[in-house]
Amino acid sequence: MAKLTKKQKAQVETVDRDKLYASDEALKIVKGNATSKFDETIEIALNLAVDPRHADQMVRGVVSLPSGTGKDVRVAVFAKDAKADEAKEAGADTVGAEDLMEAMQGGDLNYDRVIATPDMMGVVGRLGKVLGPKGLMPNPKLGTVTPDVAKAVQDAKGGQVEFRAEKAGIVHSTIGKASFTEDDLKKNYDAFVGAIVKARPSGAKGKYIKKIAISSTMGPGVKVDPAEAGA
Repeated sequence: MAKLTKKQKAQVETVDRDKLYASDEALKIVKGNATSKFDETIEIALNLAVDPRHADQMVRGVVSLPSGTGKDVRVAVFAKDAKADEAKEAGADTVGAEDLMEAMQGGDLNYDRVIATPDMMGVVGRLGKVLGPKGLMPNPKLGTVTPDVAKAVQDAKGGQVEFRAEKAGIVHSTIGKASFTEDDLKKNYDAFVGAIVKARPSGAKGKYIKKIAISSTMGPGVKVDPAEAGA
């Protein structure tokens, strides 16, 4: 195991590894430890009592973070004609059809969200093996297959994040930046955890949220009391 630097040791000492903190106290500690020269990302991870391999235990959805993500979200849109113009006016980074599909097949996948109008799914469908593994495949349930591309682009740019349980039942996401105020981070935290609770699948039995932890890019993780979420 690599030796901790003096700074890392000091950060670790601010966290009681055996304690389950209240979310506001945990966010204060995480923000206080984010002292790098760059604006560190604040992340959340939840361990859920689900097995996503079963359809009735999949946890997936979207949530709009009220304070935004602090991140420049790159959005690609599959649309034609008037819808393409709407997407461009809304701030999409790239808009196209067959040309965009070919670019993505060639490896141009530097996007955080891919949106498509319903009539373009015949084209987008050919990208299943490319976009699927990266979690970028447009999906009507997530609002990324829609005729209202302008709203979808604005939502993506304005702080909407997708979440999906991984194999071990873990969901993780960004909830802001270290430069955010504690109040703004708390609003995002509450919105994200609330969305996870609301997305509880029918197959989840007993205690739903087993563990919650938050951390900054370079700082130690801090455990949050899952009982606070009421799930």
